[in-house]
Amino acid sequence: MDINWRALAYGLLTAIVIGLLSGFTVPYTSLTLPVVGAGLTGVIAGFVAGYVDGQSLGSGAIHGGIATTLGAIAVSIFLVTFGILFGGILGIGLAALLFVLLVVYAIPGAVGGAIGSALKARQRPTPAETTG
Repeated sequence: MDINWRALAYGLLTAIVIGLLSGFTVPYTSLTLPVVGAGLTGVIAGFVAGYVDGQSLGSGAIHGGIATTLGAIAVSIFLVTFGILFGGILGIGLAALLFVLLVVYAIPGAVGGAIGSALKARQRPTPAETTG
């Protein structure tokens, strides 16, 4: 299986933007980790990666899972850095929690990637329709 780097880049960027804007508050240790926000972020970022990939259901799921996990790592590093700067020891505990949750981030990303890839495959005309 070939990795579609463009699909991963779009999914990664989507995961970072939505992850930072979906309820995370950074200053003065007001860090929050909304579970619904993480799931929704994973589905949307995975959908984008799967849609851009557009090959098969499995390929979209893999691209969505990878893009969402990489985005979660980037957002986690950002939040942990600011958490340590503003919260001291609390930021280190948050780092351990976020890296344990990386597996959880991949699941909605894979689901969203499969849905995006299936939607793109449905929109492609079949050879019978084009020669018609």
